[in-house]
Amino acid sequence: MKVIICEDEQIQRQFLQSIIMKYAMFHEPSIEVVLSASCPEEVLTYISNYSGDCYLLDIEFDSSLNGMDLASEIRKRDPFATIIFITTHGDKLKLTFTYKLAALDFIVKDEQKNLEDRIKEALQAAFEKYQQIGEEDKGRFFQIKIGERIKNINLDDIYYFDTSSQAHKINLHEKNGYYEFYGKLKDLENLDERFYRCHKSYIINLQHVKDIDKKKYTVLMTNDSKCHVSFRAMRELQSRMKQFNLN
Repeated sequence: MKVIICEDEQIQRQFLQSIIMKYAMFHEPSIEVVLSASCPEEVLTYISNYSGDCYLLDIEFDSSLNGMDLASEIRKRDPFATIIFITTHGDKLKLTFTYKLAALDFIVKDEQKNLEDRIKEALQAAFEKYQQIGEEDKGRFFQIKIGERIKNINLDDIYYFDTSSQAHKINLHEKNGYYEFYGKLKDLENLDERFYRCHKSYIINLQHVKDIDKKKYTVLMTNDSKCHVSFRAMRELQSRMKQFNLN
């Protein structure tokens, strides 16, 4: 679960990050802080290229945007994201309903005697939601387990799968990284209509096919990787691409 923090006070920002990192180390290794920002603009710049799963946001910033505005932008891009407000402005709680933000939690700094425990509780609830979404929303996410870590990967972000040099393992290449996990390509052949097994060692995402080389029997993906295509699969691949582009 990728966590993004937005807090303009440096000491408070570092405090939040340390709590999350410590919690991840001892309880949920799947949780990681991918951005610790001091203003909403930093977050908007980041999520224009990458994604987050859980956002810890202050409300008041020295900016033209406040935390509610930022949360609204996050909601537009990802209606499933978890939003947790951590603020000294307890009177702003009703605004979360006005903005229709469906925040997971609203933590008031001054009113909590044990702020660290409240943050941990919110993180645990956020992770349970994250895990549940990956298990149930098969049409949007592919969930993998790597050791003790669980990751939900958006199907749109996956370029392709290929067999690993290690027995019984698969490589997953996606927009935000590369992962190796135990599995069989055969079990992924019916993952989704946008995926096609073009070779015994490759399953590609048709929406990320950039070019097809019919002579060399390869496809160029949008991340500039080349995947092999078997002789038998080439004609079917071309047909699938035509159908896919028409939809």
